[in-house]
Amino acid sequence: MMERKVRLKTVNQFITCYICKGYLVDSTTITECLHTFCKSCIVKYLEEKNTCPKCQIEIHQSYPLNYISFDRTMQDIVYKLVPKLQEKESKRIQDFYRKKGLPVPSANDNEENGFEYKKPQNQDSQDDDMHRSDEQVNICLECKASNLKNLKRRFLRISSQATITHLKKFVSFKIYNNVNRFKDVDILCNEEILGKDHTLKFVAVTRWRSRDTPLLLHYRQRVADL
Repeated sequence: MMERKVRLKTVNQFITCYICKGYLVDSTTITECLHTFCKSCIVKYLEEKNTCPKCQIEIHQSYPLNYISFDRTMQDIVYKLVPKLQEKESKRIQDFYRKKGLPVPSANDNEENGFEYKKPQNQDSQDDDMHRSDEQVNICLECKASNLKNLKRRFLRISSQATITHLKKFVSFKIYNNVNRFKDVDILCNEEILGKDHTLKFVAVTRWRSRDTPLLLHYRQRVADL
C-alpha cells in the first residue's frame, strides 16, 4: 500500500478549537453533539451559556458542564499530527503554575494536562501505593440535604487525580451502602454542580480561591433533569 503525505493545513479544521482557533489542548467533547473544544475554552464558555458554541444545540438547561468529557483519542491525534505541540504546552503549563506559586504538575497529572507519561518498570509496586505519592488535596465534604445523613469523617485527604465520580461513589457507599447508586448523588462547589470528569486538581484551581483552607464541597441527592 502506497503512503501519501498530507499537508497539516488540510486537517486543521478537524483538530482546532472553534472558540480560540488554536490547536486542541485537553480536548473536551460535548456528549450531546460530539463537538470538541479545548477544555479551558469550553468550561469558561459554559459558565455563562448552556448551548454548544458551534451548533447551538442546548446541552442542558441547568447543568451543561455535566455533559462534557475529556477526549483522550482526539488529544493523542492532535499531539501526533502537530510537531512539538505537546512539549510547548507542557512548558507553558509549568510556567503558569510557577508564576502562580502553585505546585508544578508531575508526570502523574498526564490525564488532566496532556503530558506523555511512561509507567515505571515496577508497576506492581506502584499499585500498592494507593496513590499516596500523588499530589494531595484536602477537602471538607458536607451534606447539603436534610434527607441524607452526614459523614462521620467530613475532612478527607485525597489524590489530586481523583475525579468527582470517585467522590460520588465514596459518598454513595457511605450513605446508601451501595457504590452503584453514585448517580443518585450530586457534588457541588460554591452552589455549582461539578461535572463527573472534573479532577480535584481542576476543581481546586478553578473553583476554590483559598489555598490555606480545605476545598469545601457539598453533596446532596441528585436533582432530576428538567
